[in-house]
Amino acid sequence: MKVSTKWEGNLAFTMNNGKGKELKMDAGEAAGGNGNGVSPMEAVLGGLAGCMGIDMYMILKPYQEKLENIEIETDGERNEEPPKYFKKVLVTVHVDGDVPASRVWRAVKLSDEKYCSVANSLKAELSYKVVLNGEEVEQN
Repeated sequence: MKVSTKWEGNLAFTMNNGKGKELKMDAGEAAGGNGNGVSPMEAVLGGLAGCMGIDMYMILKPYQEKLENIEIETDGERNEEPPKYFKKVLVTVHVDGDVPASRVWRAVKLSDEKYCSVANSLKAELSYKVVLNGEEVEQN
């Protein structure tokens, strides 16, 4: 999986997935951005919610005809000092329909512990490379 993120000027960037789908991001008006996109950290929270929502829908598929709505709110508490990573994230799952609570909780747990790539990527080891003017450069 690969995406490209291009600088659009000032604090604005556009991510493209190579299939014509875009996500506009910026730092927000409070940080000097134009406010026309989501912040990268909002995108992380939205990605987490989307990933869990897809998992939950698949897990709850036996109740598909009784399932009326799935809405997931993610509320992240960030570190006060840079880097302002998420220290905690509260995920609130709203499900409407004739579905047993035990099945909804099972879907949440399976998504969190087994299936949700985003939730598990928040614990990822990161590595970096730098390409400057078309050439990869080593760290000094």
